[in-house]
Amino acid sequence: MIETLYSVPFMLFEVPNLKLKKPSWFQQPSAMTVFSFVLLSYFLVTGGIIYDVIVEPPSVGSTTDEHGHSRPVAFMPYRVNGQYIMEGLASSFLFTIGGLGFIIMDQTHTPGKPKLNKILLIAMGFIFILVSIFTTWIFMRMKLPGYLQP
Repeated sequence: MIETLYSVPFMLFEVPNLKLKKPSWFQQPSAMTVFSFVLLSYFLVTGGIIYDVIVEPPSVGSTTDEHGHSRPVAFMPYRVNGQYIMEGLASSFLFTIGGLGFIIMDQTHTPGKPKLNKILLIAMGFIFILVSIFTTWIFMRMKLPGYLQP
């Protein structure tokens, strides 16, 4: 049934016989170029670049302390659905560091790597993941005081 529906335009029109060739100047990008583009896209999307373009929040906020002095704050407290630009970039940096930790730990499985390099890669990846988790947890406690309290 669905194939008949798809074949109707091809009964009415003749598909041209084109001889297309790839331009000689075009070449496939390297794996590291693609990885860098994907990592940059991940950084920007998790940092809330779409939210920042639509809402146009300030880069940092300010609050008044008990002495009446204004001081800058990087986190918009008590608002889970709002952020300053620096808050989003800092959180995105931590998410990216955590993801890179997993990528680094995955590199330990490549054959032919010396044992010392494997141990160093495991340690570095584990440290990246732990720093990302605990710093994100601290950021969440700054954003919502009293959240995740035992």
